[in-house]
Amino acid sequence: MAMASPPWRTTSSTLRARPWVPEGLRQHVTASKKAQIKWYQNMLEAYKNARTPPRTPEEAAQLVVSALNWIQRADLEGILEFYNFPIPSLPAASSNHRPSSLPEGVQFVLNTLPVNNQNIGDGDGFTAYVATTDPRESGNVPIEVHEMVIARTEARNRRDYKSADALQSSIKEAGYKIIVCSDEEILARKYRIRMRGIDAPELKMTYGKESKSALVKLIGGKRTTIHVYEQDQFDRYVGDVYCNCAFIQEKMLKNGHAWHFTTYDKRPEFAKWEREARAAQRGLFASLNPEKPWDWRREQRSGGGIQVY
Repeated sequence: MAMASPPWRTTSSTLRARPWVPEGLRQHVTASKKAQIKWYQNMLEAYKNARTPPRTPEEAAQLVVSALNWIQRADLEGILEFYNFPIPSLPAASSNHRPSSLPEGVQFVLNTLPVNNQNIGDGDGFTAYVATTDPRESGNVPIEVHEMVIARTEARNRRDYKSADALQSSIKEAGYKIIVCSDEEILARKYRIRMRGIDAPELKMTYGKESKSALVKLIGGKRTTIHVYEQDQFDRYVGDVYCNCAFIQEKMLKNGHAWHFTTYDKRPEFAKWEREARAAQRGLFASLNPEKPWDWRREQRSGGGIQVY
């Protein structure tokens, strides 16, 4: 098979005139023409930023993968197939593997898609999604989920939106979701996150809404990196959260938006950050005697109130 010309071999004058996508590509991918144009813009940008231009098909494949690691795996393979580039294998996830550079106790790392504001439940918990093109996820997507994604695309192409919506619901029930990110549909896995070492006021408590709003400002609409230590009894992934180079628990504690949860975390810096917020009367500590969320939850349970955890 003859190799098609990679996007970076297109003349600069053509690129300035209009985004260029070869017609034959549509036989290998399912995404829209608009999405394909964005792919080519990303590939061209990656080529311009590369220290040395790719000299072999293997190097070219790695450049494409690095530029488009956020799109669906099937489309990524379709692009590589179109150019007759080799398809690199991605490592399977392993919860037992922990790089030595990570803090002691970290089991694995999640790199999430932008966190939707509506998925932030309160000041210490949220739902995040990780693209299945991530090396940790790619080898673990159930085959039935892949099949449902393909069937949904086919249903949408023939405008059978009722079937497409039903398949979308089934994908969601399996713990996955098709998310639109930068005009591109991405299959992602759902993770419920509990921030390690802090406890924020519940929404029905005084300062509960303010605490949630503070977390929305820190991570809403942004990608996060999560160092996962464990799963709790509610199947939430407990971890340290980072966003734009900031340690989110530190921000929440220093500004008085949460308490140090000493029952489950003894880190001295957390206690120090809470003391600083108390001394400055920041956030919830502006109140003379703020109620502790663990005390509030205990009262709710003993009094037969709402279910809280």
